[in-house]
Amino acid sequence: MKKTIEDAKKSILKASEDPEGLEVKGYDFNKGLDLKRLLESYKSSAFQANHLGRAIDIIRKMRKENVTIFLGYTSNMVSSGNREVIRYLVQHKMVDVLVTTAGGIEEDFIKTKKPFIMGRFDMDGAKMREKGINRTGNIFVPNSRYIWFEEFFQPILKDLLERQKAENKIFSASEIIAEMGKRIGDESSIYYWAQKNGIPVFCPPFMDGATGDNFYFFNFDKKDNPLRVDQWEDHHRLIELVMKSEETGMILLGGGVVKHTICNANMMREGAKYAVYVNTGEEFDGSDSGARPEEAKSWGKISADAEDVKVHGDATIIFPLIVAGAFVDEKKD
Repeated sequence: MKKTIEDAKKSILKASEDPEGLEVKGYDFNKGLDLKRLLESYKSSAFQANHLGRAIDIIRKMRKENVTIFLGYTSNMVSSGNREVIRYLVQHKMVDVLVTTAGGIEEDFIKTKKPFIMGRFDMDGAKMREKGINRTGNIFVPNSRYIWFEEFFQPILKDLLERQKAENKIFSASEIIAEMGKRIGDESSIYYWAQKNGIPVFCPPFMDGATGDNFYFFNFDKKDNPLRVDQWEDHHRLIELVMKSEETGMILLGGGVVKHTICNANMMREGAKYAVYVNTGEEFDGSDSGARPEEAKSWGKISADAEDVKVHGDATIIFPLIVAGAFVDEKKD
């Protein structure tokens, strides 16, 4: 049927309803710079700014209701400046449980003595290898850092083996991390404050990275009586912390084993009440890293009526803003 100009107008200018919701509106810098008002404006700025604003609100609710907060983060968060942000939260007892990877442990201790250096993404890897400089994104990590870590960690392993023999006890990864935090005695360390404030630190892939390498070197000639690590004890302890909590909330920076470990533990209670994801992963390959909160609800990792949000983006940009908006105003001492 041939259409007229009036038909075209009716098609384009179809009658509409006005939905309820916030007016899309950004921050007015004519009013000066006010960080609190700037962060509040994110909720009405749309796209991922809105998700960031929602994340801040959800974490504020976690804190107001005093739920048990599980903070999970991949090792690159400690490689980056987010290490100091995480340290702040642990120092002031603003989170209750930490879950990370081996790199997220060892790099914190290394940084107490030897800094990582800003570099570039476009460096020639082979030439860097010749100079003994490793690259994590645009961060340079010279081999001297891992030489220091070996000097720090090997005496601890020696003492732990002697205690294992004397006490007939196999230590868990969380107990070893607490001992490392105690030994370092440095207030710039996340794990110094974790052991001081009684915040447990779980590391499911404890044998990855330099930590596992040091166990290999240490146990190489001790095959009849090696230093062992009790992984079951930590798995049991983490689930017990979830089960004994009145309510739980998850803040997950990145994906992988860290994200799944916290989600899986919360499955034991039919899911966390609150969840905030911050990562760059997408769901299209079926990975748990990229999965959105709705997928976790299908497993019972997040409760069916939970408040949750995923902020798509780089956590080195996003997480400091979340902490500024959700934690700094009401610091727990």
